Amino acid sequence: MSDHIHVGVDIGGTAIKVGICNGNGDLLQTYEGPTEADQGTERVLDNIAKYARHIVEESAASWDRVAGIGIGIAGFVDFDRGFIHSSANLPLLRNVPLKDHLEAALSKKVRVNNDANVAALGEAWGGAGRGVSSVVCYTLGTGVGGGIVVNGRLIEGATGMAGEVGHMSIVPDLEAIQCGCGKMGCLETVSSATGIIRMAKDAVDRGDRTSLSVLEQLTAKDVIDAAKNGDEVAQRIVSRAAHYLGKSMALVSVIVNPKRFIIGGGVSKAGEFLFSQIREAFQKCALERAQDGVDIVAAELGNNAGVVGAAGLTLQD
Repeated sequence: MSDHIHVGVDIGGTAIKVGICNGNGDLLQTYEGPTEADQGTERVLDNIAKYARHIVEESAASWDRVAGIGIGIAGFVDFDRGFIHSSANLPLLRNVPLKDHLEAALSKKVRVNNDANVAALGEAWGGAGRGVSSVVCYTLGTGVGGGIVVNGRLIEGATGMAGEVGHMSIVPDLEAIQCGCGKMGCLETVSSATGIIRMAKDAVDRGDRTSLSVLEQLTAKDVIDAAKNGDEVAQRIVSRAAHYLGKSMALVSVIVNPKRFIIGGGVSKAGEFLFSQIREAFQKCALERAQDGVDIVAAELGNNAGVVGAAGLTLQD
């Protein structure tokens, strides 16, 4: 096994997390420092380079063992050029040649990708997909993110849109609402935390009899907990979210034919209550050959998926 190490950087709005992985995808060490976005673009870029050097200096490894540095960030990224067009979490990072800047500052190969792809690669390389050749990852949070890894390679697509499972138009027209992307009936409108909360608020506004009506600030966890406790309205909402997740996986299965679907994000903490319904919907909707031997499992890396996947970008050339 190579003695090279791989540095991953997960850029957030308030914090930058850095990690070191070995060639097997094992996370050896992490470090976190403030993003300091209020200090300007140059400060953010300088902090990325500073934290990357710091974690290596604090480890048992020398800088010459660093095979490369991977960067994960939420936003629109030109993967080939490592160019940040825009980032919702960091509005000041607009039209920034991140790869060029960091390669000049660190004298190492740098790869840049979006946060959903990076999290998927992390789970595939060092998490719930370890040892499985082809996986599709779903991240159920404010939206529905995704990523596809086939034969160990991250699938990006012609314009970087591969794996955007949350924007599959899957809800029938008569039930569809407009998604934040502008299209109608996206998976994200029903299976994200935001979608679950919206459906719950709609039920309360209609006057449906539900324990959710007494809560002032509804969360997706409130809805899931109520469903587990037998609230029929909440159960219908969770079942609807699970149904469309399973149906979307059935569609993906005849395009990608993965061995494993991995589900992470805050909504996935609902556990088997949610997963069993997703599996049931998948089995009903998927072709028999496409579902043969396929499993649907929970993500394992949690908040570390980003740094592990970013480190894994250095092996994608």
